[in-house]
Amino acid sequence: MKSTVEQIRARFDNDVERFSNLDTGQTATVDAPLIMELVARTAAAVTPHAHSVLDVGCGAGNYTLRLLQELPNFDATLVDLSGPMLARAEERVSAETTGKVITIQGDIREVDTGENTHDICLAAMTLHHLRSDAEWESVFSKLYRSLRAGGALWIADMIEHSTPAVQALMWQRYGEYLSGFKGEEYRDHVWAYVEQEDTPRPLLWQIELLTRVGFSDVELLHKNSCFAAFGGIKR
Repeated sequence: MKSTVEQIRARFDNDVERFSNLDTGQTATVDAPLIMELVARTAAAVTPHAHSVLDVGCGAGNYTLRLLQELPNFDATLVDLSGPMLARAEERVSAETTGKVITIQGDIREVDTGENTHDICLAAMTLHHLRSDAEWESVFSKLYRSLRAGGALWIADMIEHSTPAVQALMWQRYGEYLSGFKGEEYRDHVWAYVEQEDTPRPLLWQIELLTRVGFSDVELLHKNSCFAAFGGIKR
């Protein structure tokens, strides 16, 4: 059985410090600094006059903080399961923007994100916790509705591959990255919690889903091994 929401929340409640650094906060992710830069710069380029950002699964706020380097002083709505993560995110983001910062503790499957409310939505390393196909479609639809016309959703996440041989190869490459970074014990630690917690979907499946829920333009920013950055624009 996969971890429950409460079990996932408890793990992140106890891991705030690791996620509170722009340079090292996502080190279990291949190409983390590049992905964060691409998402921030692309979001700023596509929606240069954005003044309201929704950050889903915000953690300690790294992606919003990186976006603030490109688009200063927007309003930020931060959503996360973890209270301690939200508190740290609010502290860090509030120090970098004159805009309003709102925090919402909860599961994105249940949180009301509003309609036609935000210009940019960020979802970094969080949607892989969704389970059924129906949950994925419901959340993608919700995030689409939350955006104003011209707004965009940008996703950075773990993905899987539909072909077993390709999945095995990419997983091997990911293991080599983890081992090279901190050794085999670290690799096994990361693999264990991925196996326990995560249910990613293939990249092409998610791109098709973005189109199905209404996004007219879909863009792939980056893919390496089991990680990708991509998004959709609402016209």
